[in-house]
Amino acid sequence: MTTLTTPLPRREPLKNSLLDVPPLQDGDRLTRAEFERRYDAMPELKKAELIEGVVHMGSPVSANNHAEPHFDLITLLGLYRLHTPGVVGGDNGTLRLDLDNEPQPDAYLRILAEFGGQCVLDEKGYVAGAPELVAEVAASSVSYDLHDKLNAYRRNQVREYLVWRVRDREVDWFVLREGQFERLPLGADGLLRSEVLPGLWLDPQAIIARDAARMFQVAMQGVASPEHHAFLARLKAAEQPVAE
Repeated sequence: MTTLTTPLPRREPLKNSLLDVPPLQDGDRLTRAEFERRYDAMPELKKAELIEGVVHMGSPVSANNHAEPHFDLITLLGLYRLHTPGVVGGDNGTLRLDLDNEPQPDAYLRILAEFGGQCVLDEKGYVAGAPELVAEVAASSVSYDLHDKLNAYRRNQVREYLVWRVRDREVDWFVLREGQFERLPLGADGLLRSEVLPGLWLDPQAIIARDAARMFQVAMQGVASPEHHAFLARLKAAEQPVAE
């Protein structure tokens, strides 16, 4: 006895499925749109950046050379944010700077647009434009944080750029002047004081030594300073109603 079977209909390949999207690879040269398409198709990927059109992939990070210094830096910037209405911060948030650059910095502080800030949130909730301050934790001076990424931040008008070089035991703080990054000078007391975000103070030797008590003391002195109070007044005066 012969059994007749109806052949199954041919299954057409899925179009534009995640399986069709090539994975990101370190060193790929992509447009920002293609970088985002591939990144979105890799939900398991925690960190990737597009710097000057080149993909940089995240790698495992050690506690002493990155994770714990990162935590200390975030704590200091977070303290400033809590004492400065009109300023917000982020941790590993994507910045849409230009068509060749979409970094994911360790931290940033930005003045809200309604208080006169220079960047905004776009329709997808990403930061579009350059925050007032970007901070990175790097291993040493050979890191791309101090080369290609520095140039991308400078060209896109990041007003201050802070890099903690953990292995070198150094802190670099740059301020944008006439289109160029210049080093923020140390005060006579050995402190670094932001020019763009008044009251943001840092003792570089304390943070290098991981002296939490001294770091906190200096940070609190900064937000209690006359220049910080004057900055709060300027922010308040600049405040504009948020559009509905």
